[in-house]
Amino acid sequence: MVCLSKSITLPSTVRTEKNTKADFPLLYLRSLNSSNLTIKRKAASSFRKAVLYLSDRPPPKVFVFDMRTCGGREGEKDNGCIGDRIWALCGFGFWIQGFRCFPWLAFNFHMAHSLNLSPSTLQMVQNVGNLPMVAKPLFGILSDAFYIGGAHRIPYISIGAFLQAFSWGILALITTDAGTFPTQMVCILFSNLGASVTEVASDALVVEFSKTRKAVELQSFTYAYLAVGALLGNLFGGFFLLKFAKPKFMFFIFAFLLTIQLALSITTKETSLHPAHDSIRLPARKSLKESLGEQFAHLVTAIRQTRILRPLLWIIASNMVVPLLSGSIFCFQTQCLVLDPFVIGLSKVVGQLIVLLNTALYNRYLKAIPMRRLIFGVQLFYALSFLSDLILVKQLNVAMGIPNDVYVLCISSLSESIAQFKTLPFTILFSRLCPSGCEGSLFAFLASALCLSSILSGVLGVGLASYLGVSPENYSSLPVGIVMQILAALLPLGWISYVPSVRNLEIKKG
Repeated sequence: MVCLSKSITLPSTVRTEKNTKADFPLLYLRSLNSSNLTIKRKAASSFRKAVLYLSDRPPPKVFVFDMRTCGGREGEKDNGCIGDRIWALCGFGFWIQGFRCFPWLAFNFHMAHSLNLSPSTLQMVQNVGNLPMVAKPLFGILSDAFYIGGAHRIPYISIGAFLQAFSWGILALITTDAGTFPTQMVCILFSNLGASVTEVASDALVVEFSKTRKAVELQSFTYAYLAVGALLGNLFGGFFLLKFAKPKFMFFIFAFLLTIQLALSITTKETSLHPAHDSIRLPARKSLKESLGEQFAHLVTAIRQTRILRPLLWIIASNMVVPLLSGSIFCFQTQCLVLDPFVIGLSKVVGQLIVLLNTALYNRYLKAIPMRRLIFGVQLFYALSFLSDLILVKQLNVAMGIPNDVYVLCISSLSESIAQFKTLPFTILFSRLCPSGCEGSLFAFLASALCLSSILSGVLGVGLASYLGVSPENYSSLPVGIVMQILAALLPLGWISYVPSVRNLEIKKG
């Protein structure tokens, strides 16, 4: 063992576990840099003092000590498992994030049928509603630099959950006709503002834990909960629309679930969730301006690293160059083919099942494939998946004897699910490369950049649909737009060299 020449004072309430092979009890401290520290006390020494030693193998039964609160949890094994509270909070949070499609499915049907919005207008409203997501870097810097009540993750989760619950609660109470549409849009903007705050804090919390654990398993865990939430949201969304046809009732249900998330976050102490800290010295107090400036400088430094910047540019550009025609396809399915909402919802369920399957395959097999080769195949498959929309619009499936509802149920969400899965390897990559103390800022910037690229892609799709003359009365030129989508999705393969060629498992953690 190597002495670190650092003494700390232990509170009188601290108890230690007796080591069967020595005459002294042992304490175990986990740190963000994954070093294992044990606190050794000789039998003749005072219980109030302990000397830190560096050890490669902690004892099997230990006392987990929190340097910020001088407290801990007794009898916990360091087996890489996150505590029950962090699993509950993060798991339910990501599940809620995926379940957001439940009220959004109702809102989309409300805009398409009750308000009779055109495909281009519908897609533009969706893009405008996502604008608060672009502000994620600001919330990331705030959560990294500004502590609320001694915590800097869970309070932001509470704030975001409150904003969402309040917004959807208002939508459940007001009349949802054309006269109140501006109010509805304000509620949607505030809801997405709260969602962006919550997602930033949740992502940062997961990344912090991935520093000392297997990042692949943690990110796969969050993707699984996200996919399950989306699966159930689309399933129940389609059922409720078909059974009750009352979007306001669905808004109320989602607001109630957000209230549960708010209660869970309020009753959880952040110090009980953090198993590790990066230093045994508490950070010096700084002004908010100094903290924000320093955190922004850290973010810029992290992004300017070539190993982060190049893959970041690739994933953003690969999304931005593809014009999204989701609004036109949605209106074609509901207005031209007159498909039931339940069929649309079930098709999204199938898409999330594909995401879950892909996530399991990645965690089991695909993570061993060099990342550049994997992303090349995923992007190529993503481009070819748009052929499913072309087959539907040209009604080739009917010519082959496949009814529209069966085809939409099984195939229509293929491209969307592939696009969602494509971000998983990059999320794992950045979680391994992210410098300590910059988790919230970097991942908020990543989420914001991806959201902005999706908005620009949607605006590009609106412009393309308008240029081609796609309207509720005329979808004859929609196949041309889908062919242009396929060609645009192949363009990012031209700069695939920006993606690292090594495997994610071979990349050293930042």
